[in-house]
Amino acid sequence: MTAQPAQQDPVTVSVFTQRFSSTPRGARLARHLAAHQLHAWGVPYGTDLSDALTLIVAELAANAVAHGRVPGRDFELRLTRLAATVRVEVTDTHSGPPRPPAPGDVRPPHPLDEHGRGLLLVDALADRWEVVDREPLAKTVRAEVDTEDDRGCAGH
Repeated sequence: MTAQPAQQDPVTVSVFTQRFSSTPRGARLARHLAAHQLHAWGVPYGTDLSDALTLIVAELAANAVAHGRVPGRDFELRLTRLAATVRVEVTDTHSGPPRPPAPGDVRPPHPLDEHGRGLLLVDALADRWEVVDREPLAKTVRAEVDTEDDRGCAGH
């Protein structure tokens, strides 16, 4: 007698990928399209989860424009909806300095500084994040937010 393999529930992975101009307008468009895509995936506008993910997209896109911009090259946003996680990835084409600090190495800015809070927000909102070098000269900042904690994701 042969044992039957255990029945597995199907796993749905949804992916949204778009390239944007490395301009403030491109960063704003990335944020708006991310919020729209999340809503289409069952993460309603205005929920804690939607707001957290949209803010992460906004900060990473703004950093790609401000610090990772190479004239004539775009940045890429990729959203991946897994069973219990949403992953945000922003890739720019500048691998040299300034390089984002590693998770845990993000230091608060001086109270009067006008910049430097974006990765603090990502660190606070994401369950995990990292910086990954890519070939050719590029880097991806990846942040993941778990959806199992009932922050407004449909079906959970």
